[in-house]
Amino acid sequence: MSIRFCGLELAHPIINGSGTFDAIAAFRVFGEGLRGAFPFAAYVSKTITLEPRAGNPPPRLWEAPAGLINSIGLPNKGLGDYLLEDLPLLADMSTDPSGAGDSQAVPLITNVMGSNAEEISRLLEACDERPEISAIELNVSCPNVHTGLDIGADPRQLEQVVRAVRGRTGKPLIVKLTPNTADVALCARAAQEGGADAVSLINTLRAMALAPNPLSRPPRPWLGGVTGGLSGPAVRAVALAQVAAVAARVAIPVIGMGGVQSAAHARELIDVGATLVAVGTASFLDPAAGARIAAALHAGTAP
Repeated sequence: MSIRFCGLELAHPIINGSGTFDAIAAFRVFGEGLRGAFPFAAYVSKTITLEPRAGNPPPRLWEAPAGLINSIGLPNKGLGDYLLEDLPLLADMSTDPSGAGDSQAVPLITNVMGSNAEEISRLLEACDERPEISAIELNVSCPNVHTGLDIGADPRQLEQVVRAVRGRTGKPLIVKLTPNTADVALCARAAQEGGADAVSLINTLRAMALAPNPLSRPPRPWLGGVTGGLSGPAVRAVALAQVAAVAARVAIPVIGMGGVQSAAHARELIDVGATLVAVGTASFLDPAAGARIAAALHAGTAP
């Protein structure tokens, strides 16, 4: 099932959604055995910003009837400590897709976000200098960060920003699109025109949950960030429609994601034009979901 994506040779088409699988924590829990059975063909880091971020105040999660609303707020240790502390650990990942004991390196895709072209340029330049990083995913779509949403929702601004920063790295540049816009396909085309090597979608849909207290008047938002992003099975039909629209509009590879729980869901996204499929919320329920889905795809079965 090996597949070539933006010059990278991947063991199969299943990767993780940024921020949904903590590989460093997983290695601590599952030990060295994870190195030979890593569930993804490429690993996408959580979003990294120039300066450390504490994220939104708790509560940060709400279990919706068919998914999960999160208002995490992109907490991270900042670019400097990511490169110093996390990168050496993340660069040493491998998988054994055949089960024959032949390990294959898992390319690292670092996800970054800045509020303007200058910040993004600094992030890309720093990542470009590190050979451990195989590609960069530019997050312009997080619904909890106002500046990111503005860039990703405006095709003209998106094209200008991508064009302005494209020359800062020679690595493949993936633009992660926001679904919270009038025409996601137009934004995808703008990213392509700006120089993106690939696009990924969908990110979470903007959502809100109210505190479960019927005596609270007026009703109080439950999430500390007030609104959050909805993921999981509830967004799968939206993801399928948006991935299909984008794939029909661009000539660059598309990474599809949104509510993928099975090989059948992954196959649907591939059928409408996705080159790779990312698994997100399903990994919270089953850390091996990516491996299970990849194996079922390879076998041609639906689970």
